Amino acid sequence: MRPTLRDGDACLVWWGRPPRPGDVVVARLPAGRGLGVKRAAFQDTDGTWWLRSDNVGVGTDSAAFGMVAAEDVLGRVLLRYWPRPAWLRRSA
Repeated sequence: MRPTLRDGDACLVWWGRPPRPGDVVVARLPAGRGLGVKRAAFQDTDGTWWLRSDNVGVGTDSAAFGMVAAEDVLGRVLLRYWPRPAWLRRSA
């Protein structure tokens, strides 16, 4: 799968908004890994989230660090605003 975002992309994040499966989210990753941008795959019955990397060959996901607590999923990525998405570019 091709990554949705690349290093250096600037995004608008809806902080505190609970995710839905398939959303790109900002999460506090376990084991001191810091913040990460991942795709929410599914929520378990205990409220934890399975997070996936869009670039499986390079990134890490819940297969490496386990399920992430719901309170550690900090917000949903709404859109990338820099570099401008193609639908915002004016055609010449």
